[in-house]
Amino acid sequence: MITHMDAQIGRLLDHLERTGRDRDTIIVFAADNGLAVGQHGLLGKQNVYDHSARIPMILAGPGIPRRAVRDGMCYLHDLFATLCPLTGVAKPESVDGIDILPRGAGRRSVLLSYRQFMRAIRTDRYKLARYDVAGKRTTQLFDLRRDPHETTNLAGDPRHAALIGRLTAELKQLMRGNGEPEK
Repeated sequence: MITHMDAQIGRLLDHLERTGRDRDTIIVFAADNGLAVGQHGLLGKQNVYDHSARIPMILAGPGIPRRAVRDGMCYLHDLFATLCPLTGVAKPESVDGIDILPRGAGRRSVLLSYRQFMRAIRTDRYKLARYDVAGKRTTQLFDLRRDPHETTNLAGDPRHAALIGRLTAELKQLMRGNGEPEK
């Protein structure tokens, strides 16, 4: 399927180049989040681990730096706010997305969720995940720089109590901003 999709995208890009529209066309490639395919003993995408929560996204076209890679975090709804200045459209006040193109842009943290069971906050370095299942709360803390595959839960280590407190407060703030009740 990937080979087929790659060929179709190639056809589209070739057509834009042949017709001269490549100079005035913005291309946005984004996809659904991934499947766990056995990682963490899971198969689907019903979790808040990075392998299932992150998505691929590529932007190309006029006004977009070529071959630039950004590590900043964003939501898909930030695409609208990013495309507005590129197309000369004023961002409506009702849009709460941010422009992710300027270097250093991006969100300080993002809220991840799965139904009513899981909530997580992800920063550039840490992820704090809370699970509420059948009346039992489980907390996980990962140092994503040292443990990018999220295999070592640091939540039980008392040395991280202050960090867990700070991330929990920020998680609750993100949840409130999302209109969710605090748990």
